Amino acid sequence: MGSFSIWHWLVVLVIVALVFGTKKLRNIGEDLGGAVKGFKKGIKEAESEDLPTKQVADQHNTVEVQAKEKQDVSNN
Repeated sequence: MGSFSIWHWLVVLVIVALVFGTKKLRNIGEDLGGAVKGFKKGIKEAESEDLPTKQVADQHNTVEVQAKEKQDVSNN
């Protein structure tokens, strides 16, 4: 008697669907799913910030570039 059977849960589900409507329940589900995704993304970003970043200041990985002046090609 302590746990509910499948029939109890089906009756509760039907009553909830009748009270709130399926569109509102779908919106609640989408909002909840978005919140969970945002939470997981935040956790991953926090973990990546905790890890030390690899900084490369090696001469072999740099590229030297010379800047040239822009030429005006318009005919006034």
